[in-house]
Amino acid sequence: MKRTFLKALAVTALGSFIGTAAYAADITGAGASFPYPVYAKWAEGYKAATGTGLNYQSIGSSGGIRQIRAKTVAFGATDSPLKGEELDKDGMVQFPAIIGGTVPVLNVEGFTPGELRVTGPVLAEMFMGTIAKWNDPKFAALNPGKTLPDQAITVVHRADGSGTTFNWTDYLTTVSKEWADKVGKGNAVKWPAATSVGGKGNEGVAANVGRIKGAIGYVEYAYAKRNKLTYMQVQNQAGKYVNPDETTFAAAAAGVDWFSVPGMGVSMVNAKGDSSWPISTASFILMYKEPADKAQSAEVLKFFDWAFKNGKKPAAELDYVALPDSLTNEIRAKVWSQIAK
Repeated sequence: MKRTFLKALAVTALGSFIGTAAYAADITGAGASFPYPVYAKWAEGYKAATGTGLNYQSIGSSGGIRQIRAKTVAFGATDSPLKGEELDKDGMVQFPAIIGGTVPVLNVEGFTPGELRVTGPVLAEMFMGTIAKWNDPKFAALNPGKTLPDQAITVVHRADGSGTTFNWTDYLTTVSKEWADKVGKGNAVKWPAATSVGGKGNEGVAANVGRIKGAIGYVEYAYAKRNKLTYMQVQNQAGKYVNPDETTFAAAAAGVDWFSVPGMGVSMVNAKGDSSWPISTASFILMYKEPADKAQSAEVLKFFDWAFKNGKKPAAELDYVALPDSLTNEIRAKVWSQIAK
């Protein structure tokens, strides 16, 4: 897939269509930019197979929650799952659709993807601004033999309410007491680093990291790959340094008990296992139990049913992890059964 694919993502926030532009989209959704690359690929295949299109607005998780609550779309998408009491209040169900990973990306000359290493606590200090230069002794100690520049670090973060930010700050809160005490986790936080720049969507963060020398940011892995950004290995709970990819995301998901919490909103950060990527997450779909437009709602379920059955290969090509058949069967039986037909 060419680099121009992700350049097109920025246009999507304005409501452009996934699929053939000449036809009105039959399914409407909005929300997280984290899963947009795989939803776009699924939509392409689904359009070819069924003739039904998808209009998905990549506007961030907070935007997706707002739009489904306003009933302007048939489904919302969020990487920051709603709690059970919120779902009950809204009369909605929630289920995971895809698994991926958030990765630290940087713009420092002379290094290849995965060449540099970082631990969670050091990463938290970088994003707090207490580690302000790339040759800081704490970071240098993790990368012996590497010539790190005396260059200021610019933190690039999301400017919009974001499930990717929730996942990122959930991880930093888990591994750093200082971050937990001073910043915390959420779809939006007050970024403490003195030198920081916001970007809209994963696409905006990727673009800013790509143009700002000395930048560090966080994006879903597909955006790092397609924008040819350098990423770091991260030390996981087992003490192993791992690269982000489909295998390490799958390892993080292996032990998840999805139905252990209402709405299946389980945190996967800092998962156990030697090969687990520590900043893995699922992206979730929100739908009403009593939809205003039952025909639209039924089309959404047909789309995800097709994607669960036929979307594993395109997901893997983009380094996402498709849900196992055993889990999607449970979703059909336990979650979709609650949606009025």
